[in-house]
Amino acid sequence: MSQLRLDPLTGRWVVISTDRADRPFASFVPRVLPVEADPSRPCPFCPGNEGNTPPEIERADASGRWQVRVLPNLYPAFSGDDPMVVSHLGPVFTQAPASGIHEVLVLSPEHRATWADLSDDHADQVMEVVRERMAAHATRAGLRYSQAIVNAGREAGASLEHPHGQLLGMPFIPSEITSEVAGFARFEGSCLLCTAVDAEESVGYRIVHADDRSVVICPFWSSMPYEMLVIPRRHSAHLHTARPPDSSSVGRTIRVALGALREQLGDVAYNVVFHSAPFRSSAEYHWHVHLLPKVTTTAGFELGTGVMINVVPPEDAANELRPLASAAA
Repeated sequence: MSQLRLDPLTGRWVVISTDRADRPFASFVPRVLPVEADPSRPCPFCPGNEGNTPPEIERADASGRWQVRVLPNLYPAFSGDDPMVVSHLGPVFTQAPASGIHEVLVLSPEHRATWADLSDDHADQVMEVVRERMAAHATRAGLRYSQAIVNAGREAGASLEHPHGQLLGMPFIPSEITSEVAGFARFEGSCLLCTAVDAEESVGYRIVHADDRSVVICPFWSSMPYEMLVIPRRHSAHLHTARPPDSSSVGRTIRVALGALREQLGDVAYNVVFHSAPFRSSAEYHWHVHLLPKVTTTAGFELGTGVMINVVPPEDAANELRPLASAAA
C-alpha cells in the first residue's frame, strides 16, 4: 500500500510506494556513462597540472602538499559585478544579469578518490575551505546566497572524473531555499530540524549514523531511495558562521554516510547539496546537507507534477545503511 508523506521543509508531498519496486526490470541505476568525453586528456585537477588551471583562490595543505584547492570556474554560470537590475522586455519576458561567483572546489589530489575515501582530517579541511569561501561570498555586495554542491558521476551532472565540487554565489535566493525558509516559518514554536533530530532519535527507525555533534537520517519524507539528510546538532542558520567542530563533524559524517551508500549499492552517482540560510537573513533556519543518490529515473509523472515516487521506504534504507555506517565510522 502506497503512502503520501509531507516534506515539512518544502511543503511538497512525496509518494512512498514499495510495490513499484517489484515491477519487471525495476532496478537501481549503476554508473554506466563515462564521466569525461575524452578520458585520455590530462586531468587539469591532478597534481603537476596546476598550470593548466586559472590561478587558485585558496588551498589547504598538509605535509607540504595541497589537499584542497579552490579555482575560478572556466565556464561560470554566474560572473561579474553588475547589480541585479531587472529588465522587462515584454509581458512575459523578464531578465537580469547573472552576476556573481562560480568556483570549483577540488576535493583531493587523488584522481579516483571520493568523499567516502577522505580521512577525517581531510574532510575537516574540505569543510573549513567551504566555510571560508562562503564567508568570503557573504561579504560581496549584491550576493544573497551561495550554493555548495558535489556532483559525483555523469548521471549526477559531473563532467570531470576528478573529485570536485562547486561554489556558486548568486544575486537572488533560489526557490528551493525560499521554500525551506517558509517551511521553518510554518513550524512555529521550535526549530523544524532540531525537532526532527529529537523525534528520530526517540524512535530510532531512520537514524543512519550519529555522533555528539551531527546526525544523519533517511528522512521520513525521503523523495528517492537511500536519500539522507545530515544535520548538525547545534542550531545555526548559516554554514559560514558555524563553529568549526560542528562543520568538521558534518564533513566526517558525510564521509561515513557515503561510504555506507557505496557498500550497499556499489558505485552509484550522487549529489551532495549544502543548504544554508540566505546571507544577512534573520529568519529561522538550520543549515544542513542533502545526500541524494541517483539510482532511479525521474519520469513523466515526477516531471509533470513535481511529486516524487520513492520505492524504498526510508525505514528500510536506514536499516540497511546503519550497520555499514557503523563499520565505516
